[in-house]
Amino acid sequence: MQDTPYKIDVLGTNEGYQKMFRRMLEGQKYFRNGALYFERCFERQTLGELDIVLAWKEGNGTQGQAIGYALLNWQPKYAYFKKNDIPEIQDLNVVSVHRRQGIGCAIIEFCESRVSGKGYKQMGIGVGLDASFGAAQRLYVSMGYIPDGNGISYDRKQVVVGEFRPIDENLCLMMSKEI
Repeated sequence: MQDTPYKIDVLGTNEGYQKMFRRMLEGQKYFRNGALYFERCFERQTLGELDIVLAWKEGNGTQGQAIGYALLNWQPKYAYFKKNDIPEIQDLNVVSVHRRQGIGCAIIEFCESRVSGKGYKQMGIGVGLDASFGAAQRLYVSMGYIPDGNGISYDRKQVVVGEFRPIDENLCLMMSKEI
């Protein structure tokens, strides 16, 4: 299906892929939200609430190397997306040595295709506001995502005028795209 040196698919129950995913998370220190966060993601995938989308390179035998992932959340908690039945891409990450090779773009396109295939008309995504998210901000805009018009959010809740919030990965501009 793909003519690339890597593959992208929904992380299934295959134990090898789950181990590959965990190795990437541990190696890249993506457990900053805590290992229990990712355990909950596995549970939510089993319940059909989200898909863990994994990009990997084939390795020797069953030892592939995970190089990126995203969560495709079918039940986002952000009120605007929830009200308008818009699935959301969350936690898009590509291993640093594999960045700028089109993997993030391919993961987003995979998610968009999956969402479109299920009959949805829009796709949502949030992006952090500080400079460390600059590459993601540019990528999302280049792929047609635009701000949803509801200002910024913190932990997926709208920030109101006069409210103070820390500038961290939870302070986001929420964006959407017609698909």
